[in-house]
Amino acid sequence: MRSWPAPDVPRLPVTGPPVRLFDSASHSVVATAPEDAARLYVCGITPYDATHLGHAATYVAFDLLNRAWRAAGHSVRYVQNVTDVDDPLLERATRDGIDWRELAERETELFRQDMAALRVLPPDEYVGVTESLPLVIAEIEQLAAAGATYRVDDDVYYSVASDASFGEVSGMLREEMLHVFPERGGDPDRPGKRDPLDALLWRGERPGEPSWESPFGPGRPGWHIECSAIALEFLGPSFDVQGGGSDLVFPHHEMSAAHSQAVRPQAPFARAYVHAGMVGYDGEKMSKSRGNLVFVSRLRNDGADPMAIRLALLAEHYRSDWEWTDAQLTEAQARLDRWRAAASATAGAPAEAATREVLEALADDLDAPRAVAAIDVWAEASQRDTASAEAPGQIRTLVDAALGVRL
Repeated sequence: MRSWPAPDVPRLPVTGPPVRLFDSASHSVVATAPEDAARLYVCGITPYDATHLGHAATYVAFDLLNRAWRAAGHSVRYVQNVTDVDDPLLERATRDGIDWRELAERETELFRQDMAALRVLPPDEYVGVTESLPLVIAEIEQLAAAGATYRVDDDVYYSVASDASFGEVSGMLREEMLHVFPERGGDPDRPGKRDPLDALLWRGERPGEPSWESPFGPGRPGWHIECSAIALEFLGPSFDVQGGGSDLVFPHHEMSAAHSQAVRPQAPFARAYVHAGMVGYDGEKMSKSRGNLVFVSRLRNDGADPMAIRLALLAEHYRSDWEWTDAQLTEAQARLDRWRAAASATAGAPAEAATREVLEALADDLDAPRAVAAIDVWAEASQRDTASAEAPGQIRTLVDAALGVRL
């Protein structure tokens, strides 16, 4: 699948520190230690309502990780999927009277445009589920050979008892899992399942739904197996970071890891699980089901500078749950104007302290608010110190390379 154009990223004159991240599995901040290229998998959109600010906050957060790793001297191998066939997509297509493939491509293209406008670095591999069916089928066959699957009618399920470490990604008690599972695509009450938490691997053909041939009969993939198969194909086991929104911790990331580890018990699926917080609006989590979405494209069409949108997102720590207000965009535009004014002057305050603070902040669990504050300090000092002879080019390079904001 086609990704989006990569922005030009200037080279920093200094090397940033090693990157540390909060790992949801261990509930602690851990050092990342890529052996060669840093390997990152971030779960992509289901393309039927793109791109709202909850999406944007997540992908900007992992864009910061991409940039922090690069600043620390690593190359980055980044993979992202697109769930271009799934129940919510099919339901929306039916509701709107549109072919599901047309809907998926339309929303995926809108997502590409929004990511390009926000200067998010594109993945090296941008992979749709519908083009990954051989990978998914092969992974299910390996699970079957390991004795980790069973059938319920025409469907194939994964047995959570097959992975001794099941539950370690989320740290949830079984009672919590059972509460969350049906809210996030699970079917704990289906008759015939061995365990209510067992996950669907292959959904047998249903009338009026798309399906593909497989050794298990015609049908389509379950949700979790797609990311497991794609990540393993393009990154291999034990890659550095599995990323996504905090609502993916369970069941999605738990199940994706379990699918891999049932076949490869000595190889953890990922070394760290990193999750972005939820963005709210009008007092509730921003979500498609609630209909309280604020779209990046709508803000852009209304004249918002994409760099101001990005700055508004950077003002919040990526792990925080927070609520969007129109005032945040106004404040971000004012900040962007101040930064641009300082960066366009013939001289500004010395850049060394700001450079060090920004790179240290991002290496410390992607602390974007601290990094933004460092540029605020530099801009204020530049306004006061009009006698300085230092050109602000290094700050423009820093803000572009590390924060993704073009001044």
